[in-house]
Amino acid sequence: MYLFYTPQIESVNFLSEEESAHCVRVLRYGKGDEILLTDGRGTTYNARIVNPHPKHCEFEILSCEKQEPNHHFHLHIAMAPTKNIERVEWMVEKTTEIGVDEITPLLCRFSERKQLREDRLEKIILSAAKQSLTPYLPILHPLTGFTDFIDQTRVLNAQKYIAHCYKDQKSELRDEIRRGEDCIILIGPEGDFSEQEVEYALSAGYRPVSLGKSRLRTETAAIAACHTAVLMNM
Repeated sequence: MYLFYTPQIESVNFLSEEESAHCVRVLRYGKGDEILLTDGRGTTYNARIVNPHPKHCEFEILSCEKQEPNHHFHLHIAMAPTKNIERVEWMVEKTTEIGVDEITPLLCRFSERKQLREDRLEKIILSAAKQSLTPYLPILHPLTGFTDFIDQTRVLNAQKYIAHCYKDQKSELRDEIRRGEDCIILIGPEGDFSEQEVEYALSAGYRPVSLGKSRLRTETAAIAACHTAVLMNM
């Protein structure tokens, strides 16, 4: 089964050029074939192809259904991008498959990467969501300065955690997660957060946590944090 993304399905009855090409040229769907669509906001649509054009494949909707989310809490992962962009892309792909709801790239004091191609990451998110048949598309935010992000989230009613490597007293993330409550988790750059950044986060209500005894790469830490939060809410 394949899932096609149609964000403007309420106003258009054809797939985008990219989705049309995949549907007609790659998968070889033809007139009368039924396909599964999503708007990326939780609704799936059963549809039938009426004109299998490779650039604007037209369909008619047969039925629609609002899908229950896989988990009943909101998960936001904020991670400083790594110097190696492939690791960032891997993190985005895997957290989308696991069930992240929002991703914010963080610009920190020790960040080695200060630019991102958001369009490329958006495509990876879309591909991962379709692959895992997820009708909810995660939100990708622009690269955001650390203090700006802390200030933006300061007043939010959510569990807020910062995972860092300093030898402060920290609880395990798995022991801190409270089932059913929204969650924001900060993951630092390859050089970790600065001490000042950690202090600033703590002053805004973030709690320090550990992701285990092993020292994890940045992208691995983000995936581990995402999986832990989702697993503790199952």
